[in-house]
Amino acid sequence: MADAVIPPKDLRILITGGARGIGGAVARLLAADGAHVIIGDIIDDAGKALADELGERVMYHRMDVTSESDWRSAVDSADKAFGGINAVFNNAGILSVGSVETCSPEDFRKVIDVNLYGMFLGIHTCAPALRRNGGGVIVNTSSTAGLQGYANLAAYVASKWGVRGLTKAAALDLAIDKIRVVSLHPGPIRTPMTEGFGQETVSAQPMPRFGEPAEVARMVRFLMTEATYSTGSEFIIDGGAVTGQLLPLPD
Repeated sequence: MADAVIPPKDLRILITGGARGIGGAVARLLAADGAHVIIGDIIDDAGKALADELGERVMYHRMDVTSESDWRSAVDSADKAFGGINAVFNNAGILSVGSVETCSPEDFRKVIDVNLYGMFLGIHTCAPALRRNGGGVIVNTSSTAGLQGYANLAAYVASKWGVRGLTKAAALDLAIDKIRVVSLHPGPIRTPMTEGFGQETVSAQPMPRFGEPAEVARMVRFLMTEATYSTGSEFIIDGGAVTGQLLPLPD
């Protein structure tokens, strides 16, 4: 028998990096659908303001995703406020520009700590909470940088490939507990992280524009509520960027 589709209003979701960008868009969309949302972030003013704006079903919790105690505290807060969680959007991430030579060891470690170790802590900490609630879903934000290489983004690429592999391992480990785990692979999305990237970034891809956070949010909602037969899978939202480039022909 097929697993039932989960109505968005029945979601009790923890979102990291939820104060703005893709995480903020997911919080807005799911709150509008009636879900209970806990916004985790270290940008306190923006996180609190968004939670206040979205209403009583939404709360802000300060979270450094590299801190196991912060993860446990967020899960405890969700238990008390919402009766637990059944979904996690493991989304917080940072970007550091630098090649394998110019990226400092300190910057490389910081990106790995936030983008990969933070993802591991989220799965490690939230899996028991999901199990207690009869299962659930974890969506891990990777990137098109988890599918192909990019010059001068050595740490970011390494971290996002790691998220891709971690997702598959977690999907196998947690399937017995009815916990689905999938990876999300956005391309160039109009967020604070991509503010320094110009139109040339997208001009050669099939859809020559930046994506909008709201477009990614709709895919996340689908993965949370309707993709009931998908686990360990990779979902790409990139304007066709990894499909290939539309290069002009020579005269």
